[in-house]
Amino acid sequence: MNPFAYTSPRNTTDASALAVPNGDFALPVLKSGGMDLLDRMKEGLERPDLVVDLTRIDDPTLDAIDAGRIGGRVTLAMVAESEELRKSAPILGAASGSAATPQVRNVATVAGNLLQETRCWYWRMSQFDCLRKTGDDCPAREGDHRFHVIFQDGPCLMVHPSNLAPALFVLDGEVEVVGGDRTRIPIRDLYADPAVDWRSASVLSPAEIITGIRFKSAPNSAFIALKQKQSFDWPMVSGYAVLDLDGDVIKSARTCAGAVAPRPHPLPQVDAALAGLSIHDEARIRAACEISVDGADPLPGTAYKMTLLPVAIRRAVAAAAHSAGTARGGDA
Repeated sequence: MNPFAYTSPRNTTDASALAVPNGDFALPVLKSGGMDLLDRMKEGLERPDLVVDLTRIDDPTLDAIDAGRIGGRVTLAMVAESEELRKSAPILGAASGSAATPQVRNVATVAGNLLQETRCWYWRMSQFDCLRKTGDDCPAREGDHRFHVIFQDGPCLMVHPSNLAPALFVLDGEVEVVGGDRTRIPIRDLYADPAVDWRSASVLSPAEIITGIRFKSAPNSAFIALKQKQSFDWPMVSGYAVLDLDGDVIKSARTCAGAVAPRPHPLPQVDAALAGLSIHDEARIRAACEISVDGADPLPGTAYKMTLLPVAIRRAVAAAAHSAGTARGGDA
């Protein structure tokens, strides 16, 4: 690991200014929980000359949890354990509680989860010069790609690593930012088009800092992750669902798939098929969820996800249809 300077500003204005490359520091980087950053630095993927620590910023809104807002410095464990969120948007607690291990969740933050880098092993290994670095091709295409995409939205075959980002898609979420000309960015605009920019983790400028996320209340919402093993594993696929119910009838639905594309993958065709169905009509709900793979172009090693994704979406829809206020979803 290379030598670096360290600073801990007391406000976001100073942190934002320090994060911009200048004459003194060419490669500053922001740190909150620092879980992903430390991995990248140890592997030599990132060599900052200045680490700007956000943990000592004196701003209580960074650590606050409300029914429609979560501070950017809130940990995943706090989200998973929040009774208020269990009532207003249980999908967030389920998605947060499924991430990594208890030790990681106690440190990793909401903002960090949204901005973490891909877990593709070719990108993570310094021996490979892939498309997301400076290479000309994606070694996963001919190599080991068992956990990669089925929706090839760009030349890079990575899947988006965030558990929370797809949940915010179905909650019409947006991120609060400081340090630039904008104060809020819809979650659908936070990630670049992977066909155009496959190297950036987000569209944020170096000076912009996520201070919180906002979202709509969705008592009937759920998350399901299908994994090889129940603990400390990345999902093979994940399903997210928000239902607006009129008694037993689905008035409208919002669904999204995780771990299948370079960014969260909304499923409008499933949403349209679910509208008007009874939550007890298992055959038609199953048929609606089967079309979640429409448009997919799996790799040879990811064809199994074509079978798993409809299952994850169907289980998420079924969990979301339960009475509001209960813990719904998680690992399956």
